[in-house]
Order: sequence, then structure tokens, then C-alpha cells
Amino acid sequence: MAAEPSSPVSGRETFKAYLRKVGSGEHTSKGLSREEARHALELILDEEATPAQIGAFLIAHRIRRPEPQELTGMLDVYRQRGPKLSTTTKAISFGMPFDGRSRTAPIYPLTALVLAAAGLPVVLQGAGRMPVKYGVSSAELFSSLGVSWTGRSLEALQGCLDATNLALVHQPDHFPAAETLIPYREDLGKRPPVASLELLWTSHQGEHLLVSGFVHPPTEARAWEALKLADEPDVLTVKGLEGSTDLPISRACVTARCSNNQQQRQILHPRDHGCYGHDQLWEGLEVWSDQARAALGGQGELATALRWNAGTYLWQAGCEDSLEQGLEHARELLNSGQALNHLGAVQAALAQG
Repeated sequence: MAAEPSSPVSGRETFKAYLRKVGSGEHTSKGLSREEARHALELILDEEATPAQIGAFLIAHRIRRPEPQELTGMLDVYRQRGPKLSTTTKAISFGMPFDGRSRTAPIYPLTALVLAAAGLPVVLQGAGRMPVKYGVSSAELFSSLGVSWTGRSLEALQGCLDATNLALVHQPDHFPAAETLIPYREDLGKRPPVASLELLWTSHQGEHLLVSGFVHPPTEARAWEALKLADEPDVLTVKGLEGSTDLPISRACVTARCSNNQQQRQILHPRDHGCYGHDQLWEGLEVWSDQARAALGGQGELATALRWNAGTYLWQAGCEDSLEQGLEHARELLNSGQALNHLGAVQAALAQG
């Protein structure tokens, strides 16, 4: 009598093997391969793994820290399943914590507007208020300036990017599968491995400079290796405010440029370029909105930080040959009213979309 064919292994059983691999203890646990990490995240997003398995996997990974090839495998999934925007010229994309800011006043929405006004395409991605930090989100900051990115179709975002060099992808609208992981962040009380993934992922397809924020040096080193495996050819890592890509003006800025599989450490000193000052504290959306509009006109408490950030990124993105030229270009964009006018252009483009 012929033997019956064996039934395929269920996703739950496959995930159990992955969980045993990463969560078996200090001395016996080991990292997943790139392919295994990719498959594990697919099983999570497709809800083939059980909630208990997912929670256990996320906290086990949190404790032992994801290895570079694991991050790359997860990044493969986000690249495949996530939303995609494109540009005809080289862009810049900023990767920063999705759980927002709570201590220092964000600069990056204003930096993005200045860069876009200079003709450099800028792609951002973010989500709503998210655990564990529940800091102010990108969408809220832009909304306080009259720019609403939520509830837009991907086609409308692409149209705005084409017309104004700026777009922000809101995860709840365009990547609902990734949103299913948010309750786990709340229940675990810790950032899971996908929080590191959010610093590495961009929805931009094509040539770009990928800027990734970090706090702790091991995070930076893992980012270098993971993005190298992912064939990201041009990366800038930044020890920014609260793990963001906002360059501080109160201290030296620790950055590194990674291109052609080589890392070059760059320490930037705002004091050497007349940009030294205190990093403005976060005082709420209403206060920030007034400060932001003033800064786009070259005035107020955030103006110095904005010029430092915009000038540095104009240089790093290749729009200017030196940091000094980048800072001067940023000053011109602010003082001439071009940056503030570009805010109006983005509002108009979205209104048409």
C-alpha cells in the first residue's frame, strides 16, 4: 500500500522552529539567515504565526538584538510589500524612529521643505502616534503647517513628489500589514526589531541618499552591515536628536558616510560654522508651528538649527561642493522667502490631488 503524501508544514510549525532558534537561551540561541528572517516576518505580517509566537519572537529578538542579515531579510519584505514612490533624479530619504519626538523640537519637516525648495526630491515615511514613546508624529507636524499627508492615495503622493519634490508616506494608509505590529509594541513595552527596520527602510525606488538616525553605536554598526547586504550604495548615518536625523547644534555631530562598501567617519562641528546654540526643547504643537513658520523665513528660535541641517544635507546630497556652500545656499533659501513659498506650493499641490 502506497504511503500517503506528507502534508505541508504549517506556518505555525515553521515559525516555531524560527522561535526556537532565536529564543533558546544566552548560549544556544543564534541568528536567522537572511532568508529565514524574511520568511519569519512574512509569517508575522500574514498572521500565520500565532499572537503568542509573535510576541515571544519579538521580545526574544529584542533581548539578543537582531543581526545584520536578519535586518536585511526583514528589509526585503518591506521593500517588496511596502508602498513605492519614484523620482527621475537622485533623491534623499530620511529614516527615523516612527514613535516620534518628545524632548526636542523637530527640525526635519522644515529641512525637507528647504531641500525640496532647492530642487532635491525628499521622501519621508512615518506613522501615527506609536508606542512606546508616543512622541509627536511627522504627520502631526506637517498638519500644523497646513500640509495634510494622511488619507491620500499613493498616486496623489507621487503627484506631489513630482510637482514639489516632497512626499510623506503615512503607514496606516499605505502599509496596513505593518500597522498590525503596533499592539505588540504596546504590550511588550519595548521597541521590537521592526523599530530598527524603520530606520533602514525607504519607500523611494531609485537612486537616493539614505539617511539613517541612531542613538547607540551598535545600532549604527548593524545599519552599515544590513544596508551593505541590501545593496544600498549611498548611506549617511547620523547620531541625531532622539535617534532622528536632526543634527544637533549644541554639540559635535557624529556622522558616517557609507559608499562603495566603505565607511568614512565625519565629525561636524556647528561652532566652526557659526551655527552653535542650544537645541530647542519641545513645547507642544502650537508653539512649534509658530517657531517653524518663523524659521522658514530665517527667523526665530529654530532658524540656526534649520540652516545647519538644511545646509549640511544640501552638501551631503551633492547639491553643493562644500559644507560652507551648503550653509550659504540654505541661508539664501530662507532669507529670500523661497522656503516659505514652497510650503504654499506643497499645500496647493495636495489640494489639487
